[in-house]
Amino acid sequence: MKSRSRITVSQTQRLSLNTGLATAIRILRADAAGLSRYLEEQAAENPQLVLARQSLGEWLPRWRDALVRSSGRGQDPGGEAPEIEAAGPSLVAHAWAAVAAMRLQDRDARIAGTLIEALEPSGWLGASLAAIAKQSNASVAEVTAVLTQVQQRIDPPGLFAQSLADCLRLQAAEADELDAVVQGVLARLEWVAAGDLGRIARELGVSEQVVRQKIAVIRGFDPKPGTQFQACAAPIREPDLMARKGDAGWEISLNRSALPALSLAEKKGKGRAAAQALIRMVEGRNATLLTVGREILMRQAAALETGVGALEPMTMAEVAEAVGLHQSTISRVVAGAAVDTPKGTWWLRALFSQAISEDGLSAAALRDRLMRLVTQEDGTRPLSDAALAEALSAAGMPVARRTVAKYRGMLGLPPAHRRRKAGARRG
Repeated sequence: MKSRSRITVSQTQRLSLNTGLATAIRILRADAAGLSRYLEEQAAENPQLVLARQSLGEWLPRWRDALVRSSGRGQDPGGEAPEIEAAGPSLVAHAWAAVAAMRLQDRDARIAGTLIEALEPSGWLGASLAAIAKQSNASVAEVTAVLTQVQQRIDPPGLFAQSLADCLRLQAAEADELDAVVQGVLARLEWVAAGDLGRIARELGVSEQVVRQKIAVIRGFDPKPGTQFQACAAPIREPDLMARKGDAGWEISLNRSALPALSLAEKKGKGRAAAQALIRMVEGRNATLLTVGREILMRQAAALETGVGALEPMTMAEVAEAVGLHQSTISRVVAGAAVDTPKGTWWLRALFSQAISEDGLSAAALRDRLMRLVTQEDGTRPLSDAALAEALSAAGMPVARRTVAKYRGMLGLPPAHRRRKAGARRG
């Protein structure tokens, strides 16, 4: 019996993206650092695309804020009371766990405990070494020795710093970037904040370009590493947006120093159309990010004022409808974007939260309040889920005991009987 070949015809559907659309989507969901790298790659391949680093003006206020803080301990960059309830407990819990893992001798452990108690929400020490030595009943030399250990062995680098320059120095040393020029720049941060780079270059005996390169390295460090332990906090990075309060209210702007300026080469050549298209895509991404960011942050103005505990319920669908964009566009544009606020650097995505009660309580606000209750409790008498529910209800957050148990588990907090064993050292 002979076999015969058969020809069949079938029809399938497949969605494919053209190069331009795929590039546009990639640019839309990229954060500032990722987009900068992509643009540098494109400029290297296409001489028609010219990149120039933006001026220092956009990010200098962050240094000025930190410098003000270094001369007035206990105040946040806005000059308000310290954000202990927002950042302190989780930072302190992290530090206690790290010190326990170091297995220090009893005397050194007591000194380390006093250092932890002196931590500010920024991650800096809020007391002098002399004051810490007196409180620990130890010498300044002993405190200095323990301080060196915790600075070198507890992440993120920069914790337990005594000043802004010290914080950045610790991070530069960890990154193997602490050369003579970086040290010179760190010793002259007031001039960096004033934009007097020529004066720094003359004193250090190097070119202004070298100073700019070293400042670019320092920009990658976090002046307030302790704020990473806040809810919604983004890791060390240059933010995409800036939120500052002006005379007319909150002002949201692009952090233009996070991206290079784009332009076309003076002499026309091959690849010019592609360069023009890329510039338009980046401009579109920036405009969309700013529009979406403003809508999100205007809805969360209370959180900008008092911290993430004041986050309101908000969904991507609501933001999409308000700005006239598709929900998928909102999801893409906030995917890796962060905003620098007086309360720390936050992920935009983390500012979305579902309502968990009819009176508008957000899940994010509940998590924040629950975390603070647990980390501030008496370690010898930890609160049960029922007691936590009562405390939340008294604070205007009526929830059931099972809801408390659910969110406690989501936060990685053990039940009361297990917290009692480790609770004595909680901050």
